[in-house]
Amino acid sequence: MGAFSNIVSTILDRIDTINISEIGIAIRGGLTSADWSDKGDQLMAILADSDKPVLLFLDELPILVNRMLKGDDFTITSERRGKADDFMSWLRKNSIQYQGQLRIVVSGSIGLDPILRQAGLSATMNNFPPFELKPWDEPTAVGCLNALAKEYGITFIDDADKAIVKRIGCCIPHHVQIFFDSVLEACERRKRFEFKADEVEGIYEKEMLGVRCQKELTHYEERLKSVLGPDLNTLAVEMLSEAAITGVLSRKALEAFRKLYSFEGLTGIEAQQEIISVLEHDGYVVPGSDGYVFVSNLIRDWWKKRNFLFYTPVLEREV
Repeated sequence: MGAFSNIVSTILDRIDTINISEIGIAIRGGLTSADWSDKGDQLMAILADSDKPVLLFLDELPILVNRMLKGDDFTITSERRGKADDFMSWLRKNSIQYQGQLRIVVSGSIGLDPILRQAGLSATMNNFPPFELKPWDEPTAVGCLNALAKEYGITFIDDADKAIVKRIGCCIPHHVQIFFDSVLEACERRKRFEFKADEVEGIYEKEMLGVRCQKELTHYEERLKSVLGPDLNTLAVEMLSEAAITGVLSRKALEAFRKLYSFEGLTGIEAQQEIISVLEHDGYVVPGSDGYVFVSNLIRDWWKKRNFLFYTPVLEREV
């Protein structure tokens, strides 16, 4: 534990030297293009030299790789692709070299697969098996709500816990917790720690779709732009608005969008395929009977509320 704490504090505080088991790594002046991989190899070797297996989490790695590839202008150049390839190949090499001693886990709020696919670098992650963190099922979400209610002394009346889960629809853990936090605040304000099923809609409309969750849900829109870039993102926003406001992103709507948009180097179908692959991978939409529909009621309703005054369904427009 002491060795691990030393590594973390050293990195965070940008100390010049890491000393573990009489091994030192000088990182004076920061990492440069000439020595980052060598110093990284030494750090990986130190971690792998632990008496016990080490689990190394690299959180938000997709954002790092996305920025390496696209820069501020959202353009993948050969130079940027080469640097991203070097980094991902280095990570792959170390994960293979120290397998059994050092387990590397990559996580992030955006998917890494679509980003690497855009640059033709998917093979650099072929030794990292994907693990999808799916939304909770209904029993798990209800169990979480009841455990929280017990902790804070709240009583659900008329199956209010089940009504919350039904209203959210797709029980992303964070969204379940945000909803409960809103319930708790409501109970504390009125000093009555009972929550009824007929109160669920009010919390949903005023809190979950209100200013309270604006910051939380705006993240979905921001991360989409970071992956797709401004040009494809413009069409993506329209496609999501279509699905939210009309209830489905239909084949006819997709065809109509292709008449309105053109992209350099991509056909209309290719552009839409790229967008949909990202939307599906990152959990925005799934295929329905008539087209693509939102996975989450909450994200759908937030997107609808945010855009309905400014959006005209594509099949209703005068071309």
